[in-house]
Amino acid sequence: MAIRWAVLIGLVMSLWTTAPLQAGSGDISTVIESFVTGQFLDAGGHVWVVNGIQWQADNELVVDLHTIVMGRAGASPTENRFLLLIVAGQLAAAQTIPLDGADCQPEHTT
Repeated sequence: MAIRWAVLIGLVMSLWTTAPLQAGSGDISTVIESFVTGQFLDAGGHVWVVNGIQWQADNELVVDLHTIVMGRAGASPTENRFLLLIVAGQLAAAQTIPLDGADCQPEHTT
């Protein structure tokens, strides 16, 4: 009986201590979801995929984002691609880039 109570108390304590670790407003997925929802207000639904993330500084990152947006009433889905600059957990800038990437080349440094 004592073992059962010890296990129960241990489980409750582990859940209680990890509860504050949930995603906050500065979470990357929350920032992306807010951007996509705000960008496509009339969408019936959407899906987004992160193609890549590149850290620029300690609190800056660039996210390569691919979105698929379903219109209302059976309209065909549209695809978009964006680069998002997230600074300190907030969206600082967004840029639309071509889907095929024909005009985009990787940065070359010497």
